[in-house]
Amino acid sequence: MVRIGRRIGSGPTGEEQVDDVMTIIGGARTTQDAAVTALKEKHRAMWALGDYPALAAEVIAPLGPALVEAVGVRPGERVLDVAAGSGNAAVPAALAGGRVVASDLTPALLEAGRRAAEARGVALDWQEADAEALPFPAGAFDVVTSCVGVMFAPRHAVAAAELMRVCRPGGRVGLLAWTPGGFIGQLFATMKPYLPAPPPGVQPPPLWGDEAHVRGLLGDGVAEVRAERRVLTVDVFGTPEAFRDYFASHYGPTIAAYRAVADDPARAAALDDDLADLARRSARPGARGGLVLEWEYLLLTARRTEVGVS
Repeated sequence: MVRIGRRIGSGPTGEEQVDDVMTIIGGARTTQDAAVTALKEKHRAMWALGDYPALAAEVIAPLGPALVEAVGVRPGERVLDVAAGSGNAAVPAALAGGRVVASDLTPALLEAGRRAAEARGVALDWQEADAEALPFPAGAFDVVTSCVGVMFAPRHAVAAAELMRVCRPGGRVGLLAWTPGGFIGQLFATMKPYLPAPPPGVQPPPLWGDEAHVRGLLGDGVAEVRAERRVLTVDVFGTPEAFRDYFASHYGPTIAAYRAVADDPARAAALDDDLADLARRSARPGARGGLVLEWEYLLLTARRTEVGVS
């Protein structure tokens, strides 16, 4: 007969084993949280590189008004624009009569947005905030938007839960994000081999441009979901190299990719070639010369239901 038992001093009890496992899990979670916090600090610095406010004004300016129109901002409504950058959607929302709070992780972008809003004669509340831990009460806003912004939050489900939390029942959510297969999604795929790997659990930003992914994030907390793929036509770059050089000097993620290979001339040259090739493959000739690029994005709006409101 074989007896299964524990001799005195032979090993941990069941409770001790559970405690050990929980300690390991807790330690792993703490390590992951620390890695995500460190990544956010890098993001804060990254988006201050170059000149994103100029890019937003010169290249992607139509996106903000398109989102504001789609979500239907009305005069007097309380609007929160999350990861607002320099106000691509926040300023148009204020011009539509909304009482707008623009939140972003990067103070330099908020300051640029403040100056742009003042130049257009509108007042907004600009607040530094983490999209994964918004400093606002539940149900504080009638409308919650994000225009190619919240997609860069490391943990999609955490950020989506925050968007839902601060939107009142019956309120509206409007999201605009680059699609995975569109030009900017391909840009991130092109830069990926040149950048350090993100911490475990961090999801690619362009997934916010996948309708099924976003519907899954919002779940049964929304109704009347409307999603549409649209294209932003970009004709400001004369050559593939002009696109590459502009993004290498203006766009934080591209600048970060170049910095990551700064000590390796061969890899820097390969990145040069890959970015120019991406623009070359994706472009069609313009009527007056130069390039025409079509950047696909997903525009999704929904009404907040009462399910899951806390």
